[in-house]
Amino acid sequence: MSLSSDNELILAVDDNPAITELIQRGLSLIGYKVEVASSGEEALFKATTSKFGLMVLDLMMPDLDGFQVIERLRRAGKDMPVLFLTAKNETQDKITGLSLGADDYITKPFSLEELAERVKAVLRRYRGTSAVNIKTRLQFGNLVLDESMHQVIRGDVEIDLTPTEFNLLAYLMENANVVVSKAQILSKVWGYDFDGSDGVVESYVSFLRRKIDFMEPQLLHTVRGIGYSLRLPR
Repeated sequence: MSLSSDNELILAVDDNPAITELIQRGLSLIGYKVEVASSGEEALFKATTSKFGLMVLDLMMPDLDGFQVIERLRRAGKDMPVLFLTAKNETQDKITGLSLGADDYITKPFSLEELAERVKAVLRRYRGTSAVNIKTRLQFGNLVLDESMHQVIRGDVEIDLTPTEFNLLAYLMENANVVVSKAQILSKVWGYDFDGSDGVVESYVSFLRRKIDFMEPQLLHTVRGIGYSLRLPR
């Protein structure tokens, strides 16, 4: 496995030293520099006093849990991407973590290959090298996306989107009036070349719908059993 890491510095946070050692060893082997933190407090201190490209963050910790860490980071204006670790079946935890500003999640147990792919995909989105080929300006009805300004406006209201939400909307606008599947979205927006979980797509479509469909007509539609489409109501 090879990648262009540019010596990116990663912060791995988990109160289980076996997990942080695994992350550190695995990501170091493919070119990343990795520091570790064993508590939420330590993670916040390191994240606010040093520059990291990404944080791999466990949700369940004894002092500050991952939710509190993400919340405090975002409140402090720190926009570093966060990939959080969660138990396999904790769907609500995944939704909560994403809604607080995490960028993706990976469930335990995980393979180092999957971890590396998700880290690369998140960093690509933050570097502006998503698989989505965004034109300078896209418009659908009264919804406008300007890539050069990283700006989205509906009507006369500017909408604040995360990098992932921005790329997702761009992909949907590029394919307006076409139904795109979760697998297509994972491939083009998340950049996964393996079978990633489509739960993250469902969550992000839900976040995006709340942000862009605050007025009529509703533009973002679910096509049950197939995928999603940006279109005017029939």
